[in-house]
Amino acid sequence: MPSQKALIRRPSPRLAEGLVTHIEREPVDAELAMQQWEAYVGVLGAHGWETIEVEPEDDCPDSVFVEDTVVVFRNVALIARPGAESRREETAGVEEAVARLGCSVNWVWEPGTLEGGDVLKIGDTVYVGRGGRTNAAGIQQLRAAFEPLGARVVPVPVSKVLHLKSAVTALPDGTVIGHGPLVDTPSLFPRFLSVPEESGAHVVLLGGGKLLMAASAPKTAELFADLGHEPVLVDISEFEKLEGCVTCLSVRLRELYA
Repeated sequence: MPSQKALIRRPSPRLAEGLVTHIEREPVDAELAMQQWEAYVGVLGAHGWETIEVEPEDDCPDSVFVEDTVVVFRNVALIARPGAESRREETAGVEEAVARLGCSVNWVWEPGTLEGGDVLKIGDTVYVGRGGRTNAAGIQQLRAAFEPLGARVVPVPVSKVLHLKSAVTALPDGTVIGHGPLVDTPSLFPRFLSVPEESGAHVVLLGGGKLLMAASAPKTAELFADLGHEPVLVDISEFEKLEGCVTCLSVRLRELYA
């Protein structure tokens, strides 16, 4: 039977030093961030996800954003090579975790850069953002790893936000959602729905029509409820100050077989 697992990594005590590129820096409350992270992990567990904690990286301020370190398609894990050099030490612990789960492990090599936040999978289509953190060589290497498994790789320009998934994610039916002003080319997606709030562009599919999303997007939550979905709201204000969102805080593994 397929099993739902999610890799998570607790926040570094140096979280407040995390990178910011497209927003103004604000003070981060590390204690509140830990509470918010624990609540987020609790929601995953309450909705049937087995959470697997990756070894912490206390000296890496951004390490809580574990999604950026790996991309998994079928049972193949592609270990990222972050475009931000300060984040490259984050990948070793994640590599160990996915290997323990039985994944076949590949790597992105120099000169390629790739961060998992730039990768949006919808069925067999893999959209990859090309922007500040992921380059053409990284996309080429992802294509080489996943196309033989049946993936269709579609590069997407990203210039207004940190990662592709800072701009867009997708609903269970495959409709891509995003806050219009932050999406470079909505026409690349067969179905695109513009949402009223920037943080409303990010959802994690919990299963059964339930959408994990940020409490900072109440109007978008109402829109999704009107469309027949069930929003599950979490407060992640401290991570949003570092350009984080609900997708960045875990790596969801739906296709591994126990």
